[in-house]
Amino acid sequence: MKYINSGVTAAKGFKASGVHCGIRKNTQKNDLSLIYSEKKCTAAAVYTKNLVKGAPLTVTKQHIADGCAQAVICNSGNANTCNANGIEIAEQMSALCADALSLNAGDIVVASTGVIGQPLDITPIASGIPELVKTLSEDGSLQAAYGIMTTDTKPKEVAVEFELSGKACRLGGIAKGSGMIHPNMATMLVFITSDVAISPAMLQKALSTDIDSTFNMLSIDGDTSTNDMVTVLCNGMAQNAEITEDNDDFKVFMKALNSVTVALCRMIAGDGEGATKLLECIVSGAKDEKTAKTVAKSVICSSLLKAAMFGADANWGRVLCAIGYSGADVDVSKIDVSFKSNKGEIPVCVSGAGIPFSEEIAKEILLEDEIDILVNLNDGTFTSTAWGCDLTYDYVKINGDYRT
Repeated sequence: MKYINSGVTAAKGFKASGVHCGIRKNTQKNDLSLIYSEKKCTAAAVYTKNLVKGAPLTVTKQHIADGCAQAVICNSGNANTCNANGIEIAEQMSALCADALSLNAGDIVVASTGVIGQPLDITPIASGIPELVKTLSEDGSLQAAYGIMTTDTKPKEVAVEFELSGKACRLGGIAKGSGMIHPNMATMLVFITSDVAISPAMLQKALSTDIDSTFNMLSIDGDTSTNDMVTVLCNGMAQNAEITEDNDDFKVFMKALNSVTVALCRMIAGDGEGATKLLECIVSGAKDEKTAKTVAKSVICSSLLKAAMFGADANWGRVLCAIGYSGADVDVSKIDVSFKSNKGEIPVCVSGAGIPFSEEIAKEILLEDEIDILVNLNDGTFTSTAWGCDLTYDYVKINGDYRT
């Protein structure tokens, strides 16, 4: 398994593009993206648990009900959510894209992100699709990544290469996500592509299994989004023996998928709205997986802890507080807590009680831009990791006038 410098065009047969079509006022920012495969793909997706869902999710779910797709189109800057004609707009986007690519509309995944509740005009999208198709390129992943960004400060893409049945395979992805991110899939837009041959059922199993320990363990601000999803397309062009059961090849594919999704989780968390630090809570010594996940998510979601990390304040009591209200069945008297970064590690709590430590050394550790919050429950062998970011003044500034 090796990371490579690419994204959704790393795998054989995939091209991508991104253009400015006119949804955004800033002409320097892409607002329409396309991912295309030369061959029809097996497809799988997971969707937000929010009852308020963007129309593209409904349309995409219908389109990939047969387990197949061949292209993804996504606009940014104005979400197709809470619009009376949302389904119509999503279907129009699919049809226009399909016509330009000579595909069936049912083979298009459609997505949309941006301000919720604003009417979305199909006109700029329709005018932008010809250029979008014309500029499709094997080097177009980065432009597509730019085209799905909203409050993100940087594009997010990653890819890996690996072997299955002696065949070289690749899997890569792009993501957007900076705010409105909180566990219960989906919490952002993520598009993943691969040249692996895998059945629709096994691809859906792989994705649904993976998100429980990746995207569902990610939180920026406690708000579950309305219009986001994670989609995987696999076109089989690596010519490996098709994965149709839970065998060794499936395990390798799962590892490749997890390598990409974990990397994207870290990128999203580190680029949270107004964030200055990536926070990673690593829980060990849990009596079962559910307990480990519950504790890790509760810690990473604590606004008080996030604020303390912004101020480089080793306020470990906020870690225990978050564990205490998490609902997890834990013995508080066994819990150890440490803070860690590139500057070192400092224990701050042992057996549920504070211990003497240097505030100066702790501050030096917490001033780094990546912080590990290490929690040992000392009650078993299960572990879990959750990702988040600090809570800063800029988060309020960004969201105070996001719409206007």
